[in-house]
Amino acid sequence: MAADAPEKKEGQIPTNLRLLVLLEEVVRRGVAVKPAEMIEAMGLPKPTVHRLMQTAEAEGFLQRDLDGRAYGPGPRLRKLAFNTMSSEHLRTARLSILKSVAEELGETCNLATPDREGMIYLDRVETKWPLRIQLPIGTQVPFHCTASGKMYLSTLKANTLDAVLRARSLEAVTPKTCTDPDKLSAELEAISSLGYSTDDEEFIAGMVAVAVPVQDARNRLIATLSVHAPAQRRSLQELMEFLPELQKAAVELARLS
Repeated sequence: MAADAPEKKEGQIPTNLRLLVLLEEVVRRGVAVKPAEMIEAMGLPKPTVHRLMQTAEAEGFLQRDLDGRAYGPGPRLRKLAFNTMSSEHLRTARLSILKSVAEELGETCNLATPDREGMIYLDRVETKWPLRIQLPIGTQVPFHCTASGKMYLSTLKANTLDAVLRARSLEAVTPKTCTDPDKLSAELEAISSLGYSTDDEEFIAGMVAVAVPVQDARNRLIATLSVHAPAQRRSLQELMEFLPELQKAAVELARLS
């Protein structure tokens, strides 16, 4: 993982690079940022930073956060990140690790990244069993009822998490889906302490899953590694026995970032 970019002053940033540097700084911080923070970080005049952020928002590279004042990655920037992560060079090494852990566990393994509305499957290696649950690469799944999604939610700050859980009603996808924000918050607090998350038929009836975080050098979640299986073949408790193998593979995947 590259070291944090040093603070830049106005004279050090060529005009044609300012928008790129601004986007780089927003992504580096990992949270929604306000224009005042970018003015200080980049050493650019207030009107310049506001103009850059407005241009990035108009073009879809940034979008306003829930408070209407801060900015986070927009759909085009997220798509750019997804396509970059999907490049052939990175995928070759990533798939090698996924195949190794999938063969060791004997079940389907997935790598997912957080998007605005849910988790996106970036890569996967299918089990060799004829009975399998197929969720193709590029599939978006909910945050609140999947192992990968709950793993991600557990890393959010309390005020951000509360806003996410209460922005709209939590959909009951199966009879086991938790739709109570308070109960889910309590579960997410436990997940944060444990370092792994589970899905006990909460997203798809008859499917169980376990997920662990893939973290960058600053211990921020950049993806999740999960294993899922039909409940009639593996119990959730049996999948949890695979945690050491998943955590080891997550560390190997993190080294690729």
